[in-house]
Amino acid sequence: MTKSAAQILHDIFGYGAFRPGQEEIVDLLASGESALVVMPTGAGKSLCYQIPALLSDRLTVVVSPLVALMDDQVAALRANGVPAVSIHSGLTREEQVANWRAVAAGDCRLLYLSPERLMTQRMLDAIAKLKPALFVVDEAHCISKWGMSFRPEYERLSSLREHFPHAAISGFTATADEATRADIAAKLFRGKGRIIVHGFDRPNLKLAVLPKTEWKTQLLAFLEDKRAEAGIVYCLSRKLTGEVADFLNASGFNAIAYHAGLDAQTRRENQNRFMSENAVTMVATIAFGMGVDKPDIRYVCHMNLPGSMEAYYQEIGRAGRDGLPAETLLLFGLADMAQRRRFIEQDGEDEAHKMREHKRLDALLAYCEAASCRRTTLLAYFDEEASACGNCDNCLDPPKMIDGTRNAQMLLSVIKDTGQMFGGAHIIEVLRGAKTQKILDRGHDRHTGYGAGADYPKEYWQAFIRQAVAGTYISINIQKYGALQITRLGARVAKGEETFWLREIDLSKPARKGKKRKSGQLPVAEGDQDLLAALKTLRLEIAHEKNVPAYVVFPDTTLMEMARERPATLDQMADINGVGPRKLKGFGELFLEAITAQG
Repeated sequence: MTKSAAQILHDIFGYGAFRPGQEEIVDLLASGESALVVMPTGAGKSLCYQIPALLSDRLTVVVSPLVALMDDQVAALRANGVPAVSIHSGLTREEQVANWRAVAAGDCRLLYLSPERLMTQRMLDAIAKLKPALFVVDEAHCISKWGMSFRPEYERLSSLREHFPHAAISGFTATADEATRADIAAKLFRGKGRIIVHGFDRPNLKLAVLPKTEWKTQLLAFLEDKRAEAGIVYCLSRKLTGEVADFLNASGFNAIAYHAGLDAQTRRENQNRFMSENAVTMVATIAFGMGVDKPDIRYVCHMNLPGSMEAYYQEIGRAGRDGLPAETLLLFGLADMAQRRRFIEQDGEDEAHKMREHKRLDALLAYCEAASCRRTTLLAYFDEEASACGNCDNCLDPPKMIDGTRNAQMLLSVIKDTGQMFGGAHIIEVLRGAKTQKILDRGHDRHTGYGAGADYPKEYWQAFIRQAVAGTYISINIQKYGALQITRLGARVAKGEETFWLREIDLSKPARKGKKRKSGQLPVAEGDQDLLAALKTLRLEIAHEKNVPAYVVFPDTTLMEMARERPATLDQMADINGVGPRKLKGFGELFLEAITAQG
C-alpha cells in the first residue's frame, strides 16, 4: 500500500505533524505541479521536497550550490534510512560511479548535484533516460539577476523546462522580493506554476542598529547578559573574524572562529562544537550558516554592514528559530558603506546588475538610519505591511528628529567647493578647520566653508555624513576612491528647496544593552539543563565516530524534547519528534542510557 505524506513524515522522519505551510507545498509538488516557494530560514523547507520525492517512484534531482550542504543533506537522509546520493568533485571517481549506478538502477530516489554538474550535456542525457519526476533548485534566488547572489552557472538552469518538459520544477529560497520572485518563476517554469510566499515576519526577533564607534565596547555591551547563551557574530573579513574571536575569548567568552580560509575538517569540528557545547559564540564570515539546524541561537550581531536587505534578513533569521525571544544588533560605519560600494563595482561588467545591487544597498542604509519601527521598514521591503512592533530599538527608544538643514548646507558647500573629489575624512577636516598639509597644498583653507563646522566634533560629522548618505542627499563614488558627491536631492537642500531632517546625534548616549530575559523563557527547564548537556555530548561523540555534522544525528529540538520528557523505553523514545525508526534503532538505546544515568 502506498504511504501518505503524513505517514512518511512520521514513519521515516519521526515527526507527528507538519509545520505550518509544509503540507500544502508537499501536496502541490507530489501532484506534479511546479512551484517557487519562499520560506523563512528554519521553516523546514527540506521536508517539503524530500517527502514528495519519497511519494514518487521516479527520481528527484536536487540542485544545491554548496558541496558541504549537499553532503550534510545526504547524510541526514541516510541517517533516517532514505537512500540518497550526491555526485560532485569532492568525491573519488569510484564513489561517483557507484552513486550513479545506484541512481540508474532505481535504488535511490534523491540525487544531489551542483548546477555546473547537472547542466553538462552528458549528465542531462543520462538523467533524461530515467524520466525524473521533480527538479528542486535550492537557493533559487541565485538564478535571477534581480536576486542578491546571482550566479551565471545557475542561470543555465533556465533551460531545464526545455530538457524535461514533463517534470515538475520547484525553486526554494528564504529571501526574494516581488521582482526577484517573478524573474525566478519565469526562468524556472515560464511562469506556469505557483508562487508560494510564507510570511517574512519574525516577531520574536528584537531588531537594533547602531553607528559603529568603538566596536569592542559596543560588542561587550550587547553580549553582557548573554554569556550563558549561544549566538553568531558576523564579520566581513577573515582577519576581523580572528580578531573578534580572540577578543571575546580574552573577555571570558567561549568563542570560535569560522571562515572559508580554514580547512574543511576544522570547519566541521567548529560547527559541531557550536551545535553541541553550551554558550558558544560563533564568530564567522557569511561562509557559516547555511544548513545549520540550531534552534536556540539567542543572538546575531553584525560587525559590518551586510550586502543587502535580503542578506541581512537571511542572517538574522538564524536566531530564535525555536520561537523564543532573540536579539539582533547591526553595527555600521562609513568605511562599511564605501567597502560595500567597492565590492559592487568590482562584481563583473554588467552595469544593470551593479545598479540593482547599489539600490539594494541603498535600501539597507535607509533601514539603518530609519527613525520609525524597524520591523515595519524591514517587512515593507518584502512587500508586507506591519504595524509598529514595540520590540525594536526605535520603538523602545524613539529617536528625536530635528531640522538639520543649516548644517547640511554647510557640509554640501564644502563638498561642492572642493570639487566633489574627496572622501569623508578630508571633508570633515575642512569643515573643522584642520591645518593638514593636504588642505594647505590644495588651498582648501581659503574656501568659505573652511572651519564652519568647528563647533562639532569629528564623530558628529561622521554620523551626519552617514545619515546624508543613507538619505541619498550625497553618494559615495567608488570610481573616485570614495569621493562624496551631491545628488539631486542634496542639491535641492543646498538651494533651500528641501528640508534636511536629521535623526538627532547624541554622542553622550551609551551603547544600548539588551534586556535580561527571564529564566522561564529557556527552551528547557533549569533542572533539565544538565541532561541536555549530556545528550549533546553523546551526540557529538556519535557524530565524530560517523564523521557527520552533529545535527544529522539529532537536531537540538529533538534533544530538548528528550530532556523535557525523559523517555524511559524505546516506545516512549519513538514518540519524541525527530526520532524515526532508523534513528530509534541506531541511537535509541544509547540515548536512553544517557537519560537513565542522569536520573
